[in-house]
Amino acid sequence: MIMKRILIGAIVSLNVVACGHGGEFDATGTFEATEVVVSAETSGRILCFDVTEGDELQAGAVVGAVDTVQLYLQRLQLERQRASVQSGRPDISKQAAALREQIAKQQTERRRVERLLRDGAATAKQLDDIDAQLRVLNGQLEAQLSTLENNTASIDENASALELQIAQVNDRLAKCRISSPVEGTVLAKYAEAGEWVSVGKPLMKVADLKRIYLRAYFTSDQLAGLKIGQSVTVTADFGGDRQIDYPGRITWIASESEFTPKTIQTRDSRANLVYAVKVAVENDGRLKLGLYGQVRLDD
Repeated sequence: MIMKRILIGAIVSLNVVACGHGGEFDATGTFEATEVVVSAETSGRILCFDVTEGDELQAGAVVGAVDTVQLYLQRLQLERQRASVQSGRPDISKQAAALREQIAKQQTERRRVERLLRDGAATAKQLDDIDAQLRVLNGQLEAQLSTLENNTASIDENASALELQIAQVNDRLAKCRISSPVEGTVLAKYAEAGEWVSVGKPLMKVADLKRIYLRAYFTSDQLAGLKIGQSVTVTADFGGDRQIDYPGRITWIASESEFTPKTIQTRDSRANLVYAVKVAVENDGRLKLGLYGQVRLDD
């Protein structure tokens, strides 16, 4: 009889502990990170791809390259064409120098004839002839300048078009470099050096594991107590009795409900529809993606 009472008491005590543990959290979920899949931006053979899963990458760090020989040769050809076009650019000041010199001489001669005309040593016809010659020379200079300017503009346009083509090739060359757009850890590698890749083929997956979040699920009656920027406590469950608390902050609340995922527990076991919430957590190196966690709303 005594043993029976002890057994009953132990069972009651276990039930109380279990109920108490179940009431400690307001929501549960798993840890996730923003994952970025880096894909090939050009087609070709991978020349090198020096990265392994678990490597830490800086944003913009180049870790590989796709074959660039043909693009490099195309750029050299365009640069030679641009140099050839620009070499035909006329030197306007030098080509107009001869006419300007003739005009200057005629103006000097006109001033001399004007002095002679005042002294009666020249005729008005001589002055008129010089003025006519000046008009002809000035007209020739204007026509020559117009032609040279038009030729220069045409050459500049052709050179500008070639520069745009060179810029396009440079952009394609830049896309041959394989780099991570974000700082993070390589989670997966999908290609190796020597493989042929096409545009859009996934090469690797990168995620920032220093700043991860817990995707937790709350019932509709809990939404009134949630807001963006709210501080909460996140408990990471490492298995057994090892649980560690982390400060968290709500960064996103779903606008639509969804059916409760099978792996998720809610405070109200009868709830069928829940709302996903992202809780940002600073990772101290122990948190792993997919790890189970609980959320407690701070009072």
